[in-house]
Amino acid sequence: MKFVTIGYGERSDYDRTDPAVRDAAHAHDDRLRAAGAEMGIAGAPVQVRNPGGAGVAVAEGAFLRSDLPVAGFAIIEAESVEEAVRMVSGTPCAVAHGVVEVWPLTQG
Repeated sequence: MKFVTIGYGERSDYDRTDPAVRDAAHAHDDRLRAAGAEMGIAGAPVQVRNPGGAGVAVAEGAFLRSDLPVAGFAIIEAESVEEAVRMVSGTPCAVAHGVVEVWPLTQG
């Protein structure tokens, strides 16, 4: 199964995390990438709308709202949601006082 993961976290929380913990988390991300995960840091988003196919409207900024800023995304493959949770539990957002959401992707 494929999963989309969304990491949220404040830079100040990351900065106050022990450097050894942060280094281990980045090494963990490197291992996930080496195993095939697609990962990236979130840039500035835009919203796209095309109601009824009548014309595209683009607006700067996120539609999604969160208590913490979005830090990054990944697409991972795992046998189950439990395995996906295990895979992301050592990532920087998870260990640096942030949160990681795990969303299963289903074919529509």
